[in-house]
Amino acid sequence: MEVEVKLRLPNKSAHQKLLAALSPFHAATHHQYNTFYDGSAAELSSRRAILRLRFHEEPDRPKCFVTLKANAVLANGVSRVEEDEEEVDYSIGKACSENPQKLKDVDSRVLRRVKEEFGIESYVSLGGFKNVRNVFEWKGVELEIDEVSYEFGDMYEIECESVEPEKVKGIITEFLKENGIEYSDSVKSKFAIFRAGKLPS
Repeated sequence: MEVEVKLRLPNKSAHQKLLAALSPFHAATHHQYNTFYDGSAAELSSRRAILRLRFHEEPDRPKCFVTLKANAVLANGVSRVEEDEEEVDYSIGKACSENPQKLKDVDSRVLRRVKEEFGIESYVSLGGFKNVRNVFEWKGVELEIDEVSYEFGDMYEIECESVEPEKVKGIITEFLKENGIEYSDSVKSKFAIFRAGKLPS
């Protein structure tokens, strides 16, 4: 079970203000591209699950991760989701993004689980979106500040994985208030926003 604090920033100005405030603690920047897949008969989505390929597009060390997510719940700015993830060869991931049927032939624990548990015989691509993730090592936690680029607009979000989400959320929101940065609880996952085709109001 992955448990994360998720807070939405209202605009690019708030995002830039937060990046500046956290700049002494910057650890990494990841240029990500996320693509999503279901079975041709909606075997995953009909059971509140989804398959994702996430590409880290760093020129010197590109990576690809395959992730199965299921039964996500997002309430009061805290996300809880069942997640199973592993790294796969980047070139294999790229080939699968171009032809989703190749997912059936990848030697992957996660993909074997998808086939066994959901009975998928044929995959379909649902599309995807870009994300620039800045990572900060701050106050004993890892903050991830995301700039998500959808075809219909940009969205800015704070994520922080923790076994004590309510406590960590309090620390983060206090810091945001001290720095005059507007925020709100996230009410939809990035994927749910992508599927809705519009930003939350």
